[in-house]
Amino acid sequence: MNSKNEIKKRYQQLLQDRIDVLKDMLEQLTLGAQTDAKGSAGDKHETALAMMHLEQEKLNAKLQEVLDQKALIDRIDTSQNLTKVALGALVQVNELWLFIAAALPKITLEDKTIIAVSPHAPLGSALMGKEVNFEVVVNGTQYKINHLI
Repeated sequence: MNSKNEIKKRYQQLLQDRIDVLKDMLEQLTLGAQTDAKGSAGDKHETALAMMHLEQEKLNAKLQEVLDQKALIDRIDTSQNLTKVALGALVQVNELWLFIAAALPKITLEDKTIIAVSPHAPLGSALMGKEVNFEVVVNGTQYKINHLI
């Protein structure tokens, strides 16, 4: 397994898909609010608009989070030959393959499951700066770095 660039591309696409969905949802919510504003009046209207506004705020916060994740993934240089775990590292610990980037869903590539882990998560943080054959214990589980790409 040495396809960090392919892993990066898959996560970029996953995040771009999320961004597109969130933008579409925001656009639909905005259109709905504009349409509702033209045809309604009274307390029920005000409540509906307030609910739509809250939903817009939640979607905007989620969109910003996904944009930040994508910016982080975009900055990763997959051509680096790493000797220590760092951002963008592909690390095999025990039987797990971890991509040190952001907390994202699992993907499968070359019949291997890759889990994206944030360097700020307990396991990611424990692995940062460590080399092959180093062992860390997180939440009572021992992890040994078998490979580092």
